[in-house]
Amino acid sequence: MQSRDFSIYGAVDLGARQQAAQRTQQAAQAGTADGTGTAVIDVTEETFNSLVVERSRTTPVIIDLWAEWCGPCKQLSPVLEKLAGEAGGQWILAKVDVDANPRLSQALQVQSIPMVVAVIGGQLVELFAGALPEAQVRQAIGQVLAAAEQLGVRPDGAGGPGAEADGQQVGAPGSGRGPGGPGGPGGPGRPGGPMGTEPSNPAYADAQQAMERGDLEAAAAAFRGVLAGTPADPVAKVGLARVELFQRLDSYDEAATRRAAAEHPDDVAAQARVADLEVAAGKVEDAFDRMLGLVRRTSGEQRDQARARLVGLFEIFPPRDPRVSKARAALSSLLF
Repeated sequence: MQSRDFSIYGAVDLGARQQAAQRTQQAAQAGTADGTGTAVIDVTEETFNSLVVERSRTTPVIIDLWAEWCGPCKQLSPVLEKLAGEAGGQWILAKVDVDANPRLSQALQVQSIPMVVAVIGGQLVELFAGALPEAQVRQAIGQVLAAAEQLGVRPDGAGGPGAEADGQQVGAPGSGRGPGGPGGPGGPGRPGGPMGTEPSNPAYADAQQAMERGDLEAAAAAFRGVLAGTPADPVAKVGLARVELFQRLDSYDEAATRRAAAEHPDDVAAQARVADLEVAAGKVEDAFDRMLGLVRRTSGEQRDQARARLVGLFEIFPPRDPRVSKARAALSSLLF
């Protein structure tokens, strides 16, 4: 597949690109991209991992994707900057000039600007596009902070709800279908709540009951209902990802699945099915390495499919799980 230089925003003349590069250089020289002591930082392709991904493990990061020529961006950015200043360090605003960072905007799948996304514990969450009124922006940021609180992502690094999952098994040992099924060492436990514990939010009750009686369709529908109202809800996202994993596993013939993967090492679907089996058996790092290898070997549409399947596996675990953090860092290095 031949590479081509294009902009999803339309033609951008050379002068605009040069001005964008100059703004990035000026921001770096002014020290606004050092990631310390400020609620608003300028981020580039080179500093994204250190200033956004890594920092998001202790402090939620909200990303403002903008461009100099974008009129609505000039309406939204001051609102975000004002709220970041008022937040007292509860979250960080990272500004990305899409003209100066085309690879980064492509990786973030930007289709229009202004666009705002959040990164919580290394996990990307889409918020909104367009210049919203301040009240709606505040509401979206409130959802981010609520999700971060549930996941234990705080500026002071203190533990919180969901923090107990860091570095520990996410589910009951021996639950599910035994050693070869969900609930093996380090794998997602099938019984119990979506995080491997009893859910405390009444909104999860239907999903919990459905999982206990083995009705995966009803459990998935319940989690989707929660996400329809609160798209960033971390417990529902993890719960739905796990239910979908169990649904896929129920359709696999393990011997045939492994044979197909051995015969077709660059077949994304075949390798992803074995990765599902590995996650279910508790071989989480093996599953991540399998899909990372596929991202490394492939290109174009195949590579994007492999990346998407890997990100789907990440969603089965809390974002601060160290295995997810390690694999996300490896994926970022391959993409950027």
